[in-house]
Amino acid sequence: MTNRLNASLARLLPEKRLVLGSEGNARVVRLRPATQLAAVSGITLAFGWTLVASSVLAIDAISAGSSRDQIIRTQAAFEERLTELSQERDARAAEALAAQNRFAVALEQVSQMQSQLLASEEQRRELEAGLDVVQSSLRDALAKRDGDQKAVAEAAGSDADPARRDEVTAALDIVTGELRQAADERASAVQEAREAKREAEDLSVERDQILARNDEILTQLEDALSISVEPLDDVFRSVGMNPDDVLETIREGYSGQGGPLTPMSYSTRGDAALTHSETKANQIIVTLDQMNTYRIAMEKLPLAMPVKQSFRYSSGFGRRWGRAHEGIDMAAPVGTPIHATGDGVVTYAGRQGAYGNLIKIEHELGVETRYGHLSRIRVKVGQRVSQGERIGDMGNTGRSTGPHLHYEVRMKGRAVDPMSFIKAASNVQ
Repeated sequence: MTNRLNASLARLLPEKRLVLGSEGNARVVRLRPATQLAAVSGITLAFGWTLVASSVLAIDAISAGSSRDQIIRTQAAFEERLTELSQERDARAAEALAAQNRFAVALEQVSQMQSQLLASEEQRRELEAGLDVVQSSLRDALAKRDGDQKAVAEAAGSDADPARRDEVTAALDIVTGELRQAADERASAVQEAREAKREAEDLSVERDQILARNDEILTQLEDALSISVEPLDDVFRSVGMNPDDVLETIREGYSGQGGPLTPMSYSTRGDAALTHSETKANQIIVTLDQMNTYRIAMEKLPLAMPVKQSFRYSSGFGRRWGRAHEGIDMAAPVGTPIHATGDGVVTYAGRQGAYGNLIKIEHELGVETRYGHLSRIRVKVGQRVSQGERIGDMGNTGRSTGPHLHYEVRMKGRAVDPMSFIKAASNVQ
């Protein structure tokens, strides 16, 4: 069979002979076609294997370079996004501060305007009362003049004595003087009444302008507060919370009331035109209370960074190696200080399986934070910690490939992405 194979290959690979000589001796080595085929095949396989291995190494090098470039671009985009969020946060804070200042000025202007309106209304009523008194006095004077003239005419007709006529004439002169004085007073009163009416009309126009301006200011305040509340709603929705439930929970904890009750006094000098403005003012007060409640809620969330020194994000939240990675990893040297991200109570401080040395802190609103792979634990179970307080040191305990912090945030037992809290902190600081 070997001979037949060599005979078949002889056309392509004829037999070769190698003559090897040394010190007068000669030796002939025959290279049969099958042997040549085996040698060529071996050389071809070796060359192919070398080519494939080189290609694989080149592809790995290119992939590694692309991954590093992608990581660099991702980090740059993340830092740029953080910068934009910081600028937007500063703008929102400035808008809220300006809105609060405008609201305080508007309330002061409304108070002054109401005082002026009440004073002008009182003055108008006093002028109307004085005008009524003057008109009544004038009517009495006219009636008295008519009676006196009638009496004088009767006396002149019945008595022709010159002395009596002189007395009547003197009496008529006196009555005429009094009538002239009364007429002058009436004219003066009419003029004052006209001026008072004109002044009341001017005050009414001014009041309408003040009310219109007040309504415009309240509308601007209402719009500004609405714009300021929207980012706070987005913050709680971004971390998986229902803003309405958060507000209700905070109000239940801050609902104290008390003090003596005094019977209310009612005024009959109300103005229906103020009802709309009062409604807007009440709505603004409600919105301000909502913002204050949000502020209290933000203070109860773990929004601070657990690592304040230089570190590197080495792993994110999500699936990793076929399993769920329920936190983020922050890599830094062993011993780097670890800080509490919010006020709370330590519920666990010890070693736990793959976590290694682990600290659990329970915060309000059903939020819990976990700090794993620590080299040292500096708190005890039951201890109350404050935001920013040092609770441990970074390490490499548990299932870990290098020194880093495994940081988790859980809401009612369910793991959520800690980056949502970190982004929320950048929006509200």
